[in-house]
Amino acid sequence: MPRLNLPSQVINQDQTPLRARVAAALVLLYAQPATGIVRLTVDDVIDDGATVNVRLGDPPSPLPEPVVDLVRAYVQSRQHLPYASSRSSPWLFPGRQPGQPMNPVSLQVHLRKIGVPPQRGRISAIRQLVLQAPAPVIAKALGYHDKTATRLVTEAGGTWS
Repeated sequence: MPRLNLPSQVINQDQTPLRARVAAALVLLYAQPATGIVRLTVDDVIDDGATVNVRLGDPPSPLPEPVVDLVRAYVQSRQHLPYASSRSSPWLFPGRQPGQPMNPVSLQVHLRKIGVPPQRGRISAIRQLVLQAPAPVIAKALGYHDKTATRLVTEAGGTWS
């Protein structure tokens, strides 16, 4: 399934849990690893009423319109989590243990269940992103190291320097 089709298919799967859909969007659109996604806090989602940004790097990254609605719905749905400790948790993806984020391996399992290969999806996304903008800009915005982003540009056949 092409990378550009997968995000819209995942986002529009109403029967799929919001948590998995939001995590999939972060993997497929912003090349975020599961270890980074589970470390996001509720405060990393910046909603000014008009736009929603997520703090992945500096500056925070704007979310595209279909994902904005998904993230807003997910943040509101956290108030209905089964465990009180999860509802009050600062983590965007709270874990089963009070005060702890979700286990990244558990998140990867959820992603695979909905047809999102976490590693391949992330690599495909970052390679596409570094072909669209200078590697240092992408690296800073998404929390990647400059050298990693530059290497990925070269591997993807890009010419940004």
